[in-house]
Amino acid sequence: MRNVRKCSRTGCLEPAVATLTYAYSDSTAVVGPLATASEPHSYDLCEAHALRLTVPKGWEVVRHEGAFAAPDPSADELTALAEAVREAGRSDKPAPATEPDGPSGRRGHLRVLPGRA
Repeated sequence: MRNVRKCSRTGCLEPAVATLTYAYSDSTAVVGPLATASEPHSYDLCEAHALRLTVPKGWEVVRHEGAFAAPDPSADELTALAEAVREAGRSDKPAPATEPDGPSGRRGHLRVLPGRA
């Protein structure tokens, strides 16, 4: 299942709609439509960060003309969502197995064993 890519900016949880790449030899930053695959030397950006991007003095920014479009959900994502909702709504699921309570009333991986004399 394909996950929705998020903005690369620290703390931003918005979905990515653009890809930023650098042409260091030309001192140029290129902001274009979201690439089909994530590349190690490119950055995914949300619309707000793609539009507000600034570059160092002497650099040029080449921006995509027009609006950025959010990627459409794939059929795999929609199928997985439908299956998760269906599973959550099932009433015939078996109850999870529970461990018996220990002497302290707590359940866990440690047990109190009687001492040997």
